Amino acid sequence: MASIIWIGLIVVFSVVEIITVGLTSIWFAGGALAALAASLAGLGVIGQIAVFVAVSLVLLAFTRPWALKYMKPKLVRTNYEEALEQNVCITETVDNRRGTGTAVLKGQEWTARAHEDGQILEAGTIATVRAIRGVTLYVVKSEIMPEMEKPGR
Repeated sequence: MASIIWIGLIVVFSVVEIITVGLTSIWFAGGALAALAASLAGLGVIGQIAVFVAVSLVLLAFTRPWALKYMKPKLVRTNYEEALEQNVCITETVDNRRGTGTAVLKGQEWTARAHEDGQILEAGTIATVRAIRGVTLYVVKSEIMPEMEKPGR
């Protein structure tokens, strides 16, 4: 009877892994396979459970980091991460005390606040995104000068 339970658990953990494709339950399928082998070898129920837990934890601890590194080596950055360190144009004066400020990033208008309290950025200023919280960009004045302010223009 225990063998049937372990086979059922192997199937369940394998199906969950196939559905989620997140390296979440395959380790427990390996533990259930080891417990099935222990059951077929005549080990008692407590021993089978101990084998299941031990093998699952060993597989989880030692193979998951390696598998994640080689199975998902290139994670795609999100739009949020790509916005960091980008230059934006301030379209409304950024003043944290007054709660004002907007900036345009890649054609989209965002609420903007100064990354450092007390800093005021006037409309038309180029700023660099240092952080994003919710839908608000936290910016600092950029070292880049707009075209119209460059010397000789």
